[in-house]
Amino acid sequence: MFKVSFSLRPFNNGVVPKKSHAGMETFFEVLKYTIPGLVVFLTAYYLLKLYLDDRQLANRHAMRQDAQKISLPLRLQAYERLTLVCDRVELQKVLLRIRMPGMTVRELQGALLLSISQEFEHNASQQLYVSETLWQIISLAKNQTMALVTGAASHLDPTDDAGLLVEKLLQDDAQEGQLSLLQRAIVAIRTEAGMLF
Repeated sequence: MFKVSFSLRPFNNGVVPKKSHAGMETFFEVLKYTIPGLVVFLTAYYLLKLYLDDRQLANRHAMRQDAQKISLPLRLQAYERLTLVCDRVELQKVLLRIRMPGMTVRELQGALLLSISQEFEHNASQQLYVSETLWQIISLAKNQTMALVTGAASHLDPTDDAGLLVEKLLQDDAQEGQLSLLQRAIVAIRTEAGMLF
């Protein structure tokens, strides 16, 4: 069998090998150039990112202003038209325009409902420029005004003179004693339009 023997004699005649300083010096030399380069890179990256973020914000702001220059007049026009619609279909005003001598209750009711519907249908596209809440307020005022006409006419004989329907409508309107539904819608339009400034 083989016999293995070990000797405890120092390597290289008792001289312990020194760690290579050349490898450490190279490492520190690389670090000496890498760390400042990294600092410069990170600083440049940070400053460039700040600059680009600022430019992007400025571009968004400019685009928003350009869009507002276009949309603001359209929105104001929509508020103006919706105010006019609500004013035109106010019962007292629409009665003055629609009522003709010799009309019956049924004829006046039909003419009133048709006039109110046409006014709103003609301006339905304006809902694109106003808030959903405002459009619902306006639609509710229109529907309740039409219901008021229908309700007042239902208490009368359709073949009676239209003057009875006019009296009933004006009487119902006077009993409210507050702003009419359409006048409240006009207040809501003014309030929303005022928020643009």
